[in-house]
Amino acid sequence: MSSERRVQQQPAFLLHYRPFRDSSLLLDVVSRDYGRLTLVARGARSAKSRLRGVLRPFMPLQLSWFLRADLGTLTGAELAGQPLTLLGDSLLSGYYINELLLHFLHRHDPQPEVFAVYEQTVATLASTERPAPVLRYFEIELLKLLGYGPVFEHDANDNSEIQPEYFYEYRPEQGAVRVQRDSGPMVFSGSSLIGIRENRFADAAVLKAASRLLRNLVSFHLGGRELKSRKVLLDLHRGRDRMASPAAGNGGNTDWQAQDND
Repeated sequence: MSSERRVQQQPAFLLHYRPFRDSSLLLDVVSRDYGRLTLVARGARSAKSRLRGVLRPFMPLQLSWFLRADLGTLTGAELAGQPLTLLGDSLLSGYYINELLLHFLHRHDPQPEVFAVYEQTVATLASTERPAPVLRYFEIELLKLLGYGPVFEHDANDNSEIQPEYFYEYRPEQGAVRVQRDSGPMVFSGSSLIGIRENRFADAAVLKAASRLLRNLVSFHLGGRELKSRKVLLDLHRGRDRMASPAAGNGGNTDWQAQDND
């Protein structure tokens, strides 16, 4: 990009930020019409900056900037709606979906449908006590919108309809293939695949299968790179599990553990 581009009051979310020079910040943001980009927020770390209470993850924002080459300069930021508060597992889940966008979205590639799904997911995380089903839905929709969507309708070998009583191995580059075994990292019952297809994540068995499937699919499409936020969340819950007493009712087993420790 050789020419300067000015953008005014664009709907956006802050995905990540880091210190830059003496008092500035480098912002990784996702915007509705301009995709993911990096902006310099000059003086944002100074005590007198008006941006200190605005530039926070998960807040619906209206951002203005001008762009030269690949790096932009923030010229304005304001809240675009009611402030959202994510706590506990929902907060860590929010960082997870932010990390997914940072890895999957290319810079300056508009993805308004992805933005809309992200916006809705953040709002839902702010109002739920069970973030895991929300994350499974987001992962599936994100993969679909980026062209990596899992296919659960038919056997990839013969195009026959998935049957609940059979078992299938899900192969990321091919799809579901019927097999004669009932175990394996990517082997699922047909009933589980149908449940995932129908988003029946209130069913604990479907949720657990969806987590295993999507964890492997996301890892495959990221070339095996480990997501820091997922590791933090799993480590946190494993620590809780070790400390929990069996008399606590469910033995410390949490929503995240029930799906990830498969």
